[in-house]
Amino acid sequence: MSERRVGLIGALLVAIGPVSMALFTPAMPEIVRAFGTTEAAVKMTLSLYFAGFAFAQLACGPLSDGYGRKPVTVAFMGIYLAASLLALAAPTIEVLIAARFLQGIGAAVGVAIARAVVRDLFVDERAARIMNLIGIILAIGPALAPTIGGVTLQLAGWHAIFVLMVLMGLTVVIVTQVSLRETVVRDPSRIRPAALLRSYASLLGNAYFMLSTLVIAGTIGALYTQATVLPFILMDRVGLTPTEFGMGMLMQSGMFFAGSLAVRQLMRLMPAARLVPIGLACVGSSSVAIAILLRTFEPTFLTVMGPVGVYAFGIAFVMPAMSVAAMAPFPRIAGSASSVTGFFQMGAGLLGGTLTALIGEPVLAMAIVIPAMGATAILCWIVWRLLPEPAPMTVTPPRHSGPVA
Repeated sequence: MSERRVGLIGALLVAIGPVSMALFTPAMPEIVRAFGTTEAAVKMTLSLYFAGFAFAQLACGPLSDGYGRKPVTVAFMGIYLAASLLALAAPTIEVLIAARFLQGIGAAVGVAIARAVVRDLFVDERAARIMNLIGIILAIGPALAPTIGGVTLQLAGWHAIFVLMVLMGLTVVIVTQVSLRETVVRDPSRIRPAALLRSYASLLGNAYFMLSTLVIAGTIGALYTQATVLPFILMDRVGLTPTEFGMGMLMQSGMFFAGSLAVRQLMRLMPAARLVPIGLACVGSSSVAIAILLRTFEPTFLTVMGPVGVYAFGIAFVMPAMSVAAMAPFPRIAGSASSVTGFFQMGAGLLGGTLTALIGEPVLAMAIVIPAMGATAILCWIVWRLLPEPAPMTVTPPRHSGPVA
């Protein structure tokens, strides 16, 4: 398969997770009223979605190493479709929470398989270009999803949002069956318990892998954490309607899209790894702005979404190189490596969302948790760049900014 084809299919697979989250967020205040429940209970629909997404990756990645990328993708998307139908018919908030947990399990397959397929077929700068292309296309889905979710909510109610998710799931299944070629040879011995334990031990014991994974977790995980608090800040505190909230979220996704386009041009001039410090500078400056502005002033759209947009812009510079760096040393267990990376990425979102729920007040929670996640990513990168490159990484562009993915 060509770079472009892999990028397009990969973007569709990766998008199912964040789009399913972004479509839902405008409906959260309405669901509080519809079920006569609390904000904390509705936030659990996101927290358990993150939990299902995070922990399921530890299964779907290794399963795809043993049984193939295509059948595992179809099986997990079957779970996603069943969960979407359950959410559509949910009579209580408890059933909706359970359905969202199952949705997370099913959607987990997308990011795990997409990264594994890229690693199966490409390495080094070609892999970074594909991850950048996935990022560009991926930005479109979450950029439009809150707007689509907000409009759908106002026109047809929150149930219609889950109808859209059913249609998305069916689309992924069809594309997987028709367009995705199998990239691994079936080998069930890879998922025997002893083999799995060895695989995970080699991943968790590899400092290069873990630090690059934590850089990803601290940046992308912050976006997922923001999804648990921004609806309540922007709609309840700032006063936006669901449609206005959806339009406002374009600042986050639009800045990520702009950053991805900038990275695509800059990668013609320099290796992807040299762009990472630029991205982390954006993450750091926006973290400081969030910590100061939200503690000092009453929140407005610009004081909230301005720093959020800069943070998202920086992530676009970080992701291509760090994603490739995490995957490159492990060609034989690419599914497992992708799963662990995804687990920490979504686990960071789960942890951040849980901490914001425990803090309670959404503005204060965002002012504390998001800067802490940004600082974690920066510190992990500082240590990572001092480490030697693992042996399987054979291409070594200039090392001006540390190991090159």
